[in-house]
Order: sequence, then structure tokens, then C-alpha cells
Amino acid sequence: MRTIKFLLQKEFKQIFRNKGLLPVLFIAPLIQLIILPLAADYEVKNISLAVVDHDHSSYSRKLVSKVGSSGYFKLAGYNESFSNMFGLLESDKADLVLEIPSGFEKTLVKEQKQKLFIAVNAINGVKAGLGGAYLSGIIRDYNSEIRAQWIHPAKFNPAPVIEVTSTNWYNPFMNYKLFMVPGILAVLITMVGGYMCALNIVKEKELGTIEQINVTPIKKAHFIIGKLLPFWIIGIFIFTVGLFGIGRLVYGIVPAGSMFLLYSFLSIYLVALLGFGLLISTFSETQQQAMSVAFFFVMIFMLMSGLFTPIDSMPGWAKTMANCNPVTYFIEVMRMIVMKGSGFVNIWFHFVVVILFAIGLNGWAMLNYRKTS
Repeated sequence: MRTIKFLLQKEFKQIFRNKGLLPVLFIAPLIQLIILPLAADYEVKNISLAVVDHDHSSYSRKLVSKVGSSGYFKLAGYNESFSNMFGLLESDKADLVLEIPSGFEKTLVKEQKQKLFIAVNAINGVKAGLGGAYLSGIIRDYNSEIRAQWIHPAKFNPAPVIEVTSTNWYNPFMNYKLFMVPGILAVLITMVGGYMCALNIVKEKELGTIEQINVTPIKKAHFIIGKLLPFWIIGIFIFTVGLFGIGRLVYGIVPAGSMFLLYSFLSIYLVALLGFGLLISTFSETQQQAMSVAFFFVMIFMLMSGLFTPIDSMPGWAKTMANCNPVTYFIEVMRMIVMKGSGFVNIWFHFVVVILFAIGLNGWAMLNYRKTS
């Protein structure tokens, strides 16, 4: 313990003497946690809509008014010429074109049916899909309103009506920040821990001090613990500030589950993550090489972790890679504990998997370090 104590003093002095490293460790992740959830918004608004109205009837005007008042669309043009409005679509000034045919009201009242034409700019697939779905939903509501006006309820023996009410569990107001902030915080902890641990050890190689340490009576286990423990402590500190500082004060997120359970999982996850950084350092000779290798893996971890897209929607081979990704389990545990208040019974399997990651990555790193030293 005395040896580890001196090694920790040495590592913390090196970290806090590096004035360029401190902002990267403590300031950059918090700024990213403030900015990124504001940009990662699943809700699409301000969709530009061009309307071609050949009818100019009360029904067509009511439809256009209903679309405009929905809050999702902004009117980019209103004209009788489809070619003019289609030009807005081609020039990216409009995302959708709604064409209302002539005789819209007359045909709808007489034949009780009518067709509308919707042209969608599908360059941005997500915006096109959501915009088309929003507009189709508004038209269906409009159709239901008209049918309700035409139907005269019977005075006696009214037909039974089934009412369906829905309740949103765990996120009743559908606040996407409550879903995104825990996941983004997990990724930031992964980036800081993985990068910094790998670079810190490789720096010893570049400076030549690793050879001096190898010839000292310090055991390799003491050296590795002395290298990993400072970043384990820093990772927990950044996580705490991010969750209770940024998460609660900026986004109003109050974790619903046990903080002891969350920090227990975080502690094991950081051991696995720092073992990953140590493993990269054993294969790298320069900081640039370590940064490139870490960037390669972290990008895969981030994009295939379920942070932005559901894992269930991925193809089979991608699901297999996601299940081999430690970040996947950390993000799931974060969301389950913070949003659902899940207990150990619900996440015991995640604990087992992350413990195996910690043993495997650190064991491999220690064996490889012995061989190359």
C-alpha cells in the first residue's frame, strides 16, 4: 500500500501539472454534456410545406389551417401552380408539397371520398419519414372531424363507444433529454477514461521513463494499479458532476433508482474501460498511435451501443457486435436505473458481462505488458 500511495501521488502531480490536460479532463466533457443533448433531438419541427390549392373552398382552407396550426410545419409557399411549388422542393426550400385537387369539397361531400397528393423530399430520410407521417396523421384527424360533423347521433339507443386512454411510463412527458443525457454521459465517460489511460502510459514510453520504472523494485501490479486508479477516481468525479450537476441543474433529471447500484456498476465498468486503455497502450509505442487505435474502437463503441438507434432494429451481425460492446451495457443500465428505477434483479446480467469484460481486458493487458517489457 505504501508503494501504491507514492505512485498515486506521482500520477496526480503529473496530471495536475499538465495545464493543457486539465480542461480536456474536467471542462470539455461537461460542455459536451450541455450541448450534445440539445442537438440530439428526435423530434422534427419547422418542416417546410408548400401547398397547391386548386379548390379554394372552405374545406381546403380549413385543412391548410389545421396543418399550419399543428406546430410541425411552416408554410413555404401557397399557389395554384404545382410546377412552381415543385420547384421549391427541387431547390430544398420545401420539404413537402401538398396538392389539393379542384372540386375537393364538392367531391368529398357528394361521394364522401377524395384524394390528396403529397410529394416528399426524401434526401433526408428521417425528416421525410417523420414529415410524411405528421402530415398523414393531420389529414386523418381532419377526415375524422368531417365525418363526425356529417353523422347525426341517434336520439335513442346510441351505439357503444370504446375509449382508449394511454399512459407513458417512465417518461410521461416524452422528454427526449431524459433519454439522451444518460446515454451521452456514458459515452463521455468512456471517451475520457479510454483515451486518457492509454495516452498516459504511452507517454512514459515516449519519455523513456518506462524503462527506469521497469528496473526499479516496483511490482508490475503496483505500477498498473498506480496508473489506473487516478483515472478511475477522475471518472467517478466527472460522472458525479455530470449526473448531479449538469443532469439535475440544467435538464432537471432526478434518478429514479438506487445510486448505490448505479455507482457499483460504474466502478466495475471503469475497471473494464481502463483495462481497455491499458491494453491499447501495450500495443502502442507513440501517443499518436494510441490515439488512432482508441479513436477507431471508441467510434464503433459509440455508434453501435444503442445511443442513437435501437439495437433491435440493427441487422443480426450488428446485434452481435453490439452485444460485444461494453458501452451497450453501461448505457442500458444508466437508462434503466435513472428512468425506470430498476433494481439488481433487472440488471444482474449486465453486472456479469461487465465483470467478464473487466477480467478479460485487464488480464490480457497485464499478460501483454509482461511480454513486451
